[in-house]
Amino acid sequence: MKHLKTILLATALCIGCISFSQAQSKVAHINTQELIAAMPAMKNAQKELQALQKTYETDYQASLTEFQNKMKQYDAEAPNKTQEENEKRMKEVQQMQQNLQQFQADAAKDIRQKEVDLLQPITEEAKTAILKVARAQGFDYVLDSGVGVTILADGKNLLDDVKKELGI
Repeated sequence: MKHLKTILLATALCIGCISFSQAQSKVAHINTQELIAAMPAMKNAQKELQALQKTYETDYQASLTEFQNKMKQYDAEAPNKTQEENEKRMKEVQQMQQNLQQFQADAAKDIRQKEVDLLQPITEEAKTAILKVARAQGFDYVLDSGVGVTILADGKNLLDDVKKELGI
C-alpha cells in the first residue's frame, strides 16, 4: 500500500511537471523604436514635421523682427511724443509681445498635434506587422526591448522578420 502511494505521488509529480513545461509561453522581443525609425513613412513624417517647424520659425522670426523694429522706433521717437501717445504706443507694444507669446504657444501645440496625427498610423502599422509575424511564428508574448526592459538572450528577436513583413 505504501508503494502504491509513492507510485501515485511520483506519477502525479511527473504529470504536473510535464503539464507545466508544456504550458510555458513562447516569448520574443523587438526594438519597436528601431523598427519605427527604419520605416519609410517615419522618414516622411519627420520631413513633414521639420518643414512645419521651419515655417513656424520663419513666421515667428518675421514677427519678432517687426516687434524689435517698432520698439526701436518708439524708443527713438518717445522724447518727441506726448505722454498720452507714449502710453498708447506702450500698450501697442505690450499687445504685440502677448501676440508673439501666443503665437509660440499655438505653434508648439500645432506641432505636437501634427506629430501625434502623423505617428499614430505608423505605430499602428508597426504593431499590426509585429502581431502578424509573432502569431505566424507561434509566439505568445513579444516584449519591447527598446524601452529599457531587460530581455533574456534566449528569446527570438523579431526585428528582421517584421522589417521583411513591412518591406523595409
